Amino acid sequence: MARTDVDDRRFDTPKGTRRSVSFRGSGDNDRFGRFTEWVARGMGTPGFLLALSVFAIGWMVWNTFAPENLRFDSIAIGFTALTLVLSLQASYAAPLILLAQNRQDDRDRVQIEQDRQRAERNLADTEYLAREVVALRLAMKDLASREFIRSELRAVLEELDRRDEDDEAANVPR
Repeated sequence: MARTDVDDRRFDTPKGTRRSVSFRGSGDNDRFGRFTEWVARGMGTPGFLLALSVFAIGWMVWNTFAPENLRFDSIAIGFTALTLVLSLQASYAAPLILLAQNRQDDRDRVQIEQDRQRAERNLADTEYLAREVVALRLAMKDLASREFIRSELRAVLEELDRRDEDDEAANVPR
């Protein structure tokens, strides 16, 4: 039975130009982004600064007071290896922090756009409700007030009383 490779199933690219590992457009970008944010958050803590200080002091103490054959960095040349290690750490820290800031900027941009859209919807809703309130006020002016209804009812009652009096006067034998 022949072995089928997953890459051999794709017919949209020539076999020689296929890449086995893809760095762009994969799900790893988000994982790497989360990693950069984790590193940036970690480097901004007092714990990280304390640990880095303890590491550097421990390095210098070891290479100063340890037996000569166990030392790996010389105090005579100013702890060159320690300087290189700290430089390497800084050279990786700066781009990781910048990547984390870029991700935060992207999130902020999306949040600002959502806030703007929400504000536009709120403004449209408020304007609609204001128009409705004005329409209700205008409609209320067209409605009869309590005093108007009472005066009309009194007028109708007086008219009915007059009719009753007229009917009684007409029915009275002369």
